[in-house]
Amino acid sequence: MESHRVQEMMLLMASKIRAIANTISDEDVEKLLAELLKAKRIYVIGAGRSGLVAKAFAMRLMHLGLQAYVVGETITPALNTGDVMVIFSGSGRTKTVADIAETAKDLGAHLCLITSNKESRIGKISDCIVIIEHQRDEVEDDALEFEIRQMMGDHKSFAPLGTLFETASMIFGDAVISRLMEITKTDENALKNRHTNIE
Repeated sequence: MESHRVQEMMLLMASKIRAIANTISDEDVEKLLAELLKAKRIYVIGAGRSGLVAKAFAMRLMHLGLQAYVVGETITPALNTGDVMVIFSGSGRTKTVADIAETAKDLGAHLCLITSNKESRIGKISDCIVIIEHQRDEVEDDALEFEIRQMMGDHKSFAPLGTLFETASMIFGDAVISRLMEITKTDENALKNRHTNIE
């Protein structure tokens, strides 16, 4: 097995993320921004590492002054018409997430999907979709992709446990927050005032 410096691996990841960024559609991003800005409340969801990215995005939305909630938390209120659900799912088919997305759609929410797979179960019912990357490991049943990744860890692509989706989507989420700060003319001091002060 080849040996690489950690710094070299970081630079390779950065180059791949740059390449991914250059493939993201401006039109898709504008649709996502419009959905976030008109939302009554924003709910975020993801499974596994994508779930951690979703939580980080929800926290930044809260810092921005928007009403944001993480699906599954005990303090998350009931979802209604006029709310938006932002879904982080590389496959767009993770069963637990797809089931919740379908329920949210039935309740009148708009769905915004951050994914690698537009033609997926969640993609087919989403109001806006942002494609983060196109290269994913092959799995026989990608509806169970999250479960397979958690149990097997048997992936051949460059980044550990599958792809750069989570890393790229984390950076994308932070970039969306930066753009929302510009649009809403919110400075960093306002974000600091909403940051936790009890730690």
